[in-house]
Amino acid sequence: MTKKTRAAAVIDLLKREYPEVKCALVYSKPHELLIATRLSAQCTDVRVNLVTPALFKRFPSIDAFAKAEVSEVEELIKSCGLFHTKAQDIVGMCVMLRDVYGGVVPDSIEELVKLPGVGRKTANLIVGDLYGKPAMVCDTHVIRLTNRLGLSVGKDAAQVEKQLRAIIPADEGLNLCHRLVWHGRGVCSARSPKCGECTLTEYCKTYKTKG
Repeated sequence: MTKKTRAAAVIDLLKREYPEVKCALVYSKPHELLIATRLSAQCTDVRVNLVTPALFKRFPSIDAFAKAEVSEVEELIKSCGLFHTKAQDIVGMCVMLRDVYGGVVPDSIEELVKLPGVGRKTANLIVGDLYGKPAMVCDTHVIRLTNRLGLSVGKDAAQVEKQLRAIIPADEGLNLCHRLVWHGRGVCSARSPKCGECTLTEYCKTYKTKG
């Protein structure tokens, strides 16, 4: 079985398992998704969604964030971890959005990664969720599951993204990543995967190796 064939089968099964999927982060404005995604680094989406309502109420616009004191942002996001760096990045990215991009979140990966704290994972999510462009969001869940399924090799996000783009149709990438995240959280966890409850075992190289 080729990797493309395996990928197609996995896509089909996950569509049945999770027919409706979307980003788990809650936002109402483009820049809010950018900030929430930055906060999600080494932090759960659940925790981020608990923190952002007060954060976005206090700073309701890009301009408000750009003028914010980093220390005040730190206090509001402290429970997300790495709050010193994240607060600096949030203020810095909003300054750049205001001064360089006219208050508009860029719609290309190449421009997004110029923003403080924005890597390819965040950039892919933004272009996919906000602008409907082909995207491959390689977070820890996606990397872990595609490794286990035999669709990718290695833990480097950029390399895994490149491998997946070669075998997954462009219009399927974003939703596949969302589905892999949901599956990774509920079934295929890092430490205790529930293989007995998994619909992907027929196509999982790790499961077959263990079996």
